[in-house]
Parts: sequence; C-alpha cells; structure tokens
Amino acid sequence: MITRRAALAGLGALPIVEAAAQQPAFPSKPLTMIVPFPAGGPADIFGRFLAEGMVDGLGKPVVVENKSGVAGVAGMDFVAKAATDAHVMGLMSASAGAIMPTLMPNMPYDAVRDLAPITLVTRVQEVLVVGTKLGVADFKALIARLKAEPGKYSYGSAGTGGITHLAMELFKRETGTDALHVPYRGAAPATNDLVAGLVQMAILDVAVVLPHIRSGALKAVAVTSDAAAPLLPGVPTMRELGYPKVNSDNWYGLASPRASLSANRERIHEAAVHALTSKKLTDAYAAVGGIVAGGSSEDFARFQRQEIDKWAGVIKLANIKLE
Repeated sequence: MITRRAALAGLGALPIVEAAAQQPAFPSKPLTMIVPFPAGGPADIFGRFLAEGMVDGLGKPVVVENKSGVAGVAGMDFVAKAATDAHVMGLMSASAGAIMPTLMPNMPYDAVRDLAPITLVTRVQEVLVVGTKLGVADFKALIARLKAEPGKYSYGSAGTGGITHLAMELFKRETGTDALHVPYRGAAPATNDLVAGLVQMAILDVAVVLPHIRSGALKAVAVTSDAAAPLLPGVPTMRELGYPKVNSDNWYGLASPRASLSANRERIHEAAVHALTSKKLTDAYAAVGGIVAGGSSEDFARFQRQEIDKWAGVIKLANIKLE
C-alpha cells in the first residue's frame, strides 16, 4: 500500500521530471567554438580541425569564431559569460587558463570558477635555442658560460608575462643562472634578433624556430618538456638533463561555461575526444608542433590547477608585472 507521504513525494517530483523532459535535445542548434587568437595561427589550426572533427559526434555544425585580445583572455571571457549555454565553448590557452589568473590585476573571469574544463586538446612543445654566434655546443656548455659570466647575456621572449618569458625565468631559477630579459611583440621579431645575435638565447615553440635550427642559424640545446620532440630527434629534454621542473609546454584545452548542464558538457567531451583520434587531425597538429592530448575532464582540471600554481610561483619569485 502506498503511504500518503510516498504519494506526496512522488507528486512533488513530477515538476522536476517534467522540466527535465522539456529540456530540448542537445545540441539543438549549431555550436560555436571561440578561438581567442587571430585566424591563421597555430591556435586557429588546432581549433578548426577540432571543430571539424566534432561534427559527426554532435550532429550539428561547429562554427569557429576568432575573438583575439589580451593573450587569449578576451575570447575566454566571452565563453565564461555565455551563462548556461553549452552551445558556446572555447579553446583555452595556457596564458588565459593558467598565467593571466595570477598576472592580470583585473581578470574579468575566474579561470576555475567560471569555466568548466572539457579536455586537454594539445601540448605545444618548446625548445631552448641559442644563437650560433654565442659559440656553445650544447646545454652543458651553455650553463657553464652563464655561470661564468652572470648577467652578461640576454634572452628574447614573445612578450612580458607570456609563456616564453616565464619559461626562461623558470629555467634561470632551476639552473641557478642569470640573463637579461628583452621582450618583443611576438615570437617572430624575437627570433629575428636571436638569429642576428642581438640576443643570445630564447625558449620558443618548436615550430617557430625549426626552420632556423635546420638551416644552422640556431642551435637547439634542450626541449623544455618531459617528452622528446618528434620534430627534433636527438635533442635532449630538460628532464633527461636533470631539470625535470623546467617544463614549459604551451597548451590548449576545450572549456565551456561552468553554469552549463554537465550532461551537455559530457556530449561535447565525447565528441572532442573522438575527434582527437583522427589521423587527419593528428597530422595537422604535428605540422605546427602540436601533440594531441585528450583525456578526461577531471584530468584536465587537475592539470590546469597544477599549471596555475607553477606559473604563480614563477611570477611571484621573479616579480613579473604586466607592462
């Protein structure tokens, strides 16, 4: 016999069941992937191939929209403010997801509270390179030179507070060396001056400096990653050289508004992870130095928190401020 209390409890649950039943199937319209960098660059390539690969799993088009500015923050702010709409997602970078939360005084969103990680999409390896005019043959010779003449040499970066800047500060901290920072407006001018000998070293994305390494204009002395770089066979990693904390992989991961329905985010996750298994996508990523990642949302969340802590320590110790 059904008790009065059980009957009332059942009636009370009806509106919830009915409301759930009234939720439209997801996705109910084309989805938007925000790439917070200009069209044509590596981030755009990562986003467009991922978007293309997710169509089969979602059954709807995934439209890429470029919203660049403030090292990726402007685009991810748009995603964070998309409220409950899981039809909007963003390709979050290391800068917008792990560096700017510490470095930017008036961060417009909370990278952990306002954005829900879906999956890590790709890691972009970086390499420590020196100009041939410096006359060092390998990593050991570079360290010896820097310690013998502290503060004499300089390094270039793609800009103050970016990952290429913080990577060198992490390198200096862990190796006990010193060098002067020379910031540039992007990796291209930094590379040009490195080749010309106006600065002596840099840590930059592998794909950016690969042509100059192959031509002999630059010398690759170490990959700042746990894994060897497929495009640089024979170049040792910092872990192999005894400095496992010097890991400066740039990375991109997919994120949705935190307030969106978890069931909808799971659909996105399934489609994204499946897309990342495509050989077409893997080859396209490899051509610009990207190594496919994937994995669970929980793994990505844990990784992001570790990255926030790591770069916060570097920023504070080096007293880095945005210009």
